[in-house]
Amino acid sequence: MYKLVYKRKWKRDFAAGILMFTSFLVVLVPIWALVSVLSAKVGYAIEHSQELLNSLKDLGHRLELKFHIAILSENNISKLSGILTNALPNILGATFNTVTSIAIMYFILYFMLVNSVEMEDNLYEYIPLKDENIGWIGSELDNLVYANDIGVPLIALLQGVVAFIGYLIIGVPVVMFWFIVTSIASMLQFIGAAAGYVPLAILMFVQGHNNKGVYILLYGFIVIGLVDNVFRIFLGRKLGDVHPLITVFGVIIGVNLFGFIGLIFGPILIALFLLLMKIYTNEFGAKKVRSKVVND
Repeated sequence: MYKLVYKRKWKRDFAAGILMFTSFLVVLVPIWALVSVLSAKVGYAIEHSQELLNSLKDLGHRLELKFHIAILSENNISKLSGILTNALPNILGATFNTVTSIAIMYFILYFMLVNSVEMEDNLYEYIPLKDENIGWIGSELDNLVYANDIGVPLIALLQGVVAFIGYLIIGVPVVMFWFIVTSIASMLQFIGAAAGYVPLAILMFVQGHNNKGVYILLYGFIVIGLVDNVFRIFLGRKLGDVHPLITVFGVIIGVNLFGFIGLIFGPILIALFLLLMKIYTNEFGAKKVRSKVVND
């Protein structure tokens, strides 16, 4: 926004509109495409739920003969089928319910972009802190946002690449399509990359490829899920020097508070809370000196 307005001399309204439209194309359109594709795939699986149920029964019977353990009883399979039938449309429907929230966010974003200078001036004027501490908050916030804006898409791409390798080994058809689906799904909260490989596994079960379905689920939950956790901590540390615990607890708390956007705001809020504690000590109190206890 600063480059467009002050360097290129664009009007604020026009610059804000261009930025918002670009974000719509880059962020929301791919998510909408993902939801549309998954809706079709899930709809296909629900329409052929009986075939899925029969495939699971056959898989459970083979596992019982091989390991002499009733891992997938008919009762459990029937319950699982009911859960999938009811849960999957609700998961996709929950994504559509975010339209109102997104509209409100864009409405607020417009005024934050157009009035960014005035907003910053007012913050400096009315926040009851020293100027150096306000600058400290600004630099920390900039650092955290940068880490998340770069880290989230990069982690999604890494998960997609790992999924692509696994899909090739397992022998998934149209592997490039499922690579794109898994990569985009990795940026979604709550379900993440599972929105890519779980429907794929269900599709394999429906088509009678039970072994492939099992391999996809195991590979997804173990390998792809591990990649998400490891790279999220590593990249958060590298890009923004964010402590791993801040990232982990931030994501957990952020998801519960904000849902879809909690992945971004959670770690930022926790890091800023810890920073405000330091600033409070700097503003209003002296540092405490920890006493040493010497045990003979």
